[in-house]
Amino acid sequence: MAGHGPPPNMTSSIAISSAPATSLPAAASSVTHRLAGLDGLRAIAVIAVVVYHFFPSALPGGFIGVDVFFVISGFLITGLLVAEHQRFGHLSLARFWQRRVRRLVPPLIPLVLICCTVAWLIGGDILVGIGWQLAGASTFSYNWVSIASDASYFSSGQPELFRNLWSLAVEEQFYLLWPLALLAVLLIRKPRLRLVVVCVAALASAASMAMLYQPGADPTRVYYGSDTHSFGLLIGAALAMLLRRPSSQRNELPRIRPWLGLVALLGVVGAAIWLPDDGTVTYRGGLVVVCLLTAVVIWAGVRGGRFGRALDWRPLRYIGERSYGIYLWHWPVIVLLLAAWPTPDAASVAWPPLIAIAVTLLAAACSYRWLEQPIRRLGLRGTLRIVTRLSDGSRLRTQFIVATAVAALFLTAGTTAAIASAPSMSSAQAAIERGQRAADAAARAAEKAAEEAARQAARRQAPAPAGAIPTGDKITAVGDSVMLAAAPELQASFPGIAIDAAVSRSMQTAPAILTSLADTGQLRPVVLVGLGTNGPIDEADLAAIESILGPDRELVVINTFADRDWIAGVNQALAEFSAEHRLVELADWSTAIAPHTDVLAEDNIHPGPTGGRIYADCVAAALERLTDLPPPKQPTEIRKRPPRD
Repeated sequence: MAGHGPPPNMTSSIAISSAPATSLPAAASSVTHRLAGLDGLRAIAVIAVVVYHFFPSALPGGFIGVDVFFVISGFLITGLLVAEHQRFGHLSLARFWQRRVRRLVPPLIPLVLICCTVAWLIGGDILVGIGWQLAGASTFSYNWVSIASDASYFSSGQPELFRNLWSLAVEEQFYLLWPLALLAVLLIRKPRLRLVVVCVAALASAASMAMLYQPGADPTRVYYGSDTHSFGLLIGAALAMLLRRPSSQRNELPRIRPWLGLVALLGVVGAAIWLPDDGTVTYRGGLVVVCLLTAVVIWAGVRGGRFGRALDWRPLRYIGERSYGIYLWHWPVIVLLLAAWPTPDAASVAWPPLIAIAVTLLAAACSYRWLEQPIRRLGLRGTLRIVTRLSDGSRLRTQFIVATAVAALFLTAGTTAAIASAPSMSSAQAAIERGQRAADAAARAAEKAAEEAARQAARRQAPAPAGAIPTGDKITAVGDSVMLAAAPELQASFPGIAIDAAVSRSMQTAPAILTSLADTGQLRPVVLVGLGTNGPIDEADLAAIESILGPDRELVVINTFADRDWIAGVNQALAEFSAEHRLVELADWSTAIAPHTDVLAEDNIHPGPTGGRIYADCVAAALERLTDLPPPKQPTEIRKRPPRD
């Protein structure tokens, strides 16, 4: 899965009514101090996101880190704007937007140029869609460009290099529009009414996410949308307006108890552990609760005291200060490493994430030290002047400038070449589309086979000899994109087979599909089920499949091969299921393809023509084992395997 954007840490200072203050740089034009706890909270959020992306099984809900960042961003930005308005009676929007660009854009430029050039050197699937990704990144519209391109945040099949920039786009769109909306809100004289207006806007965004979310469907639209995923930013804005009271009302707000902040933080951590990225509870209230808990953590931290100081523990503060660079680099680095270093061996899967963590921390530290901090203090022009004065000797300065220019030209040329050489589709997608054409042809052939079977039945054709492998007209296959990619070879091995396969299917969908086929009379005597690549399987789903098949149908379950963390559990469950049931056999695709990963697409999951033949051979071997079954000794053993002696 992909990435989330923390706010740049350069805006971690705003003025709140009851806090001591020191001067900000002149650009801020307000009296402020550094707010306790925010860097530590950023660190917790970015760690959650990185772990979620690098080790999904370790922190299944780590994606909620983006919502923590959204609340922090809304809180900081609104606090700065309200403080400026209270002090000067107006907002300098041009200066505000200039600061946002100065803080967000410079670190993006080397990221894009370096990663595109490296991707060009690697080549292949990683370049697919690089053009529209760069268009989205350069215009801060990545989320909407992704939605228009039908890209999925939750799909691991396509290596999308800059997927993490979607959340930065949401934040930048908020930075563009919110100051204008805030000007209108500040025209309301009653502070409580202002707060109500902001809370209603947050509620509207959360409600739109809940209403547009469709259980079982890909939630990318509601997750990416600025309209459906702005409630965290607005909750942060509401908190800033709540704490930034007019001088006459400064004593109305009580200090929040530190233990409440700790409880709220534990709630956020619990959500990172247990909240599912594909669950209805997440999109119909779960993320809103995370944002509200984050607001409580911020309140408890910035009001001073032990809780804020504890959050600013030095290691956490170090990570939090560099969270923007960590966010920018971690996802492209892991995508590039996996593209350059495929990991079919499960024992080696952990190495690319560990290397990616080291590279990410190094890149983020360099960005913070030599790019973000100097530009924050001196501005872009001031930083360039300092860089050109690094040496007293003009010769060394000239060499530095020439080397920088050569590197910039090379990276620009590499980025241009990456766009020009990008393939129109990934090798996996090509395999899937090839399979879809074959599946469509198989469906047409199945109709003709059914007609022929009816004619033969009318002629009372003799049954197939005992022990013969079933022909294609006796087989129904239900599967995911792996089966779809192997569809041409399944059709060649079993002419007339009925193939019902689709992208992103999981075992949860099998009972409904098989029930529909059975109700319409399309479920044949032998059933193949090839599901499990896209998520864990539940014993209840397997039991439901067994029940739907009835007493006489035979079943072949096909196990899976991928470097995803649930694959081992899926394969074990299928092996145990087939061992317990007499009319169920296992097609061991995982073992058969493991020595031949060179015949898979670049994603190391979907088979090409040679891999498809291996897939079909696995199915044939399983069907042959089914034909060798002895008759049951007892009626109760028709489907259940007898106990071993």
